[in-house]
Amino acid sequence: MEVAPGIHRIEGDLGERYVAQYLLVGEERTLLVDTGLRDMPRTVIAPYLDDRLDAVLISHADVDHCGGNRTLRELSRGARFLCGEADRPWIESNAAMLAGNYRWYEPYGFGPSPEDVAFLEHELGGDAPIDIGLRGGETLRLGPERRLEVLALPGHTPGHLGLWDAPTGAAIIIDAVLSDGVYDRAGRRLIPPRYYDAPAYEATIRRLRALDPELLLTAHYDVMDRPAAREFLDRSLDFVQALRSAVRSAGTTDLRALTYEVDEVVGPFPSFTHELAGSVRAHLAEL
Repeated sequence: MEVAPGIHRIEGDLGERYVAQYLLVGEERTLLVDTGLRDMPRTVIAPYLDDRLDAVLISHADVDHCGGNRTLRELSRGARFLCGEADRPWIESNAAMLAGNYRWYEPYGFGPSPEDVAFLEHELGGDAPIDIGLRGGETLRLGPERRLEVLALPGHTPGHLGLWDAPTGAAIIIDAVLSDGVYDRAGRRLIPPRYYDAPAYEATIRRLRALDPELLLTAHYDVMDRPAAREFLDRSLDFVQALRSAVRSAGTTDLRALTYEVDEVVGPFPSFTHELAGSVRAHLAEL
């Protein structure tokens, strides 16, 4: 659906939840934000594209946001692919993504199951190059009166990017902020907020709160107007503070034991509980 003039939201199915991509249409150029899982460019996104796609901005390095890169490159051979430079090594290489983002837990004695690893290997879709690396602050032109500002929103991943569309007051932030967790369609909390750099993640939340967008557009939550966005960002900040306190008052520094101890305080998170370890480790690094 068109959620603001020239901004279209496309939702792909993730079982109990969904992932949203965004198609931005200007007078001169079109820009897609994220490619979803391996086959989503063909099954979910393609029906919304006309004959021309000029650019694809990959918000960050996660399978449900860049797994379709190789497929979309085959479908839209003229499109340029952009991403945050700090996330580029993971986005361009499936092996690097698996090792650095999804299997780093294993030396600590936990992590994704073999079935989950097989799913990731399939849905990452194969290596695909990025044409342009960004660091935030750049301007992307879609037409004479349409320019988007690239926002550096690190924390969830080192190079997470978003977009600011000043004419509509819309901030497209994808997974840069994750409230107190990701919920399923029935409103049950499933997945913990994962961030690798606690101070950066907290600064991202505060930056967006100060920006005070008229419209907040994410990948796994409903479209939010200004009051809902303020509440969402405040709840996200409260969660960071609660998690920091839980880590500091815990009785162990063993990452696996600490993760499950903290889950009892700020959770429970029935799905992908191990991903809470990324945030726990980020707060350990503060001590």
